[in-house]
Amino acid sequence: MLKGLNKNQRIVKRIFDLLFALIGFVFLAVPILILIIFATWSTGKFGWFGQQRIGRFGKPFTIFKIRTMTEDPDNEQFITLKDDPRITSFGKFLRKYKLDELPQLFNVLIGDMSLVGPRPDVAGYADKLSGNDRIILSVKPGITGPATLKFRDEEEVLSKQKNPKAFNDNVIWPEKVRINIRYIQNWSLWNDIIIIFKTIFK
Repeated sequence: MLKGLNKNQRIVKRIFDLLFALIGFVFLAVPILILIIFATWSTGKFGWFGQQRIGRFGKPFTIFKIRTMTEDPDNEQFITLKDDPRITSFGKFLRKYKLDELPQLFNVLIGDMSLVGPRPDVAGYADKLSGNDRIILSVKPGITGPATLKFRDEEEVLSKQKNPKAFNDNVIWPEKVRINIRYIQNWSLWNDIIIIFKTIFK
């Protein structure tokens, strides 16, 4: 059975998360508020909203985002394509630069998420993992991570597929699982810092 982070590693990771999420939230609170106001104007709904995701140990939690669509996703899989007509022009800007994910700094502060880790999915994916693959559920989901970096253009890739959900389930998702297992097995604080740096400056 594969092992996740040990107690000391979890403590170091949590301290790092708290410190930098707090700093980030202090410096980004006003920009986030401005983005929420513009998102409210562009979508016609309050710009800050929550969605249910699967967290550590398979427990559901509410993830916070800035609204990018005129309507909430109405499909069970939450598969969003690049040219989804529900995405506003401002929403496309937010999604391109991942600015809609900034409210998740609050998720990090309250302990639901980490700065770096596997991205949290809707029910039916991580919570259905079995065997060694369930090591992914031993850590908190992250705002960014190695799989996030590799599939940064995921919406564009899915838009080119005849069956986006099948491609996601049979190609992208299994690869994300492999990448995230490798991340956990080789975790280091320095690696987290590198991933954050690449996320910001790519």
